Amino acid sequence: MDTVEELNGTYFFDGMHNLDKIELLFWVFIDEADKQLGGVKDIFALASIIGGLPLIPVRGKIDARNATKGTSFLSLAARTLIKGRFREKKLTLTWNNMIKGKPTYTKNIGAFVGRWVPFLGVAITAYDVTMITTNAIRRYNLIVKKVDRIQ
Repeated sequence: MDTVEELNGTYFFDGMHNLDKIELLFWVFIDEADKQLGGVKDIFALASIIGGLPLIPVRGKIDARNATKGTSFLSLAARTLIKGRFREKKLTLTWNNMIKGKPTYTKNIGAFVGRWVPFLGVAITAYDVTMITTNAIRRYNLIVKKVDRIQ
């Protein structure tokens, strides 16, 4: 449990003293991030986002003008490990096509998996950011004077 108190308009938090309200908010955010982040799910999230970047150069794409240059480690690995095919084309996203607002379709199950896994990492990261922000603001508002609260 951290020690928090207000003295002469400044705050004391977790061994730090003379913190103004902005500094206190910063350190509460850092403390909440430390509590939320770490563990297998966050390692998976980071690895899936990085693994989904199109860093591996490839040649011979059918529609080279509109295709993403390169492929990702995840897509390459999934295509190698999962050989099945869907009967109908399924919607997938890539970073490039998401930016352009153009969906991509594939029948290859490996490509489908390799393209969607990075977005699981994005969803996990978005959840973490939401929880850190919500918890930090709630905790900050419990600590500070009424006039310094975030509404």
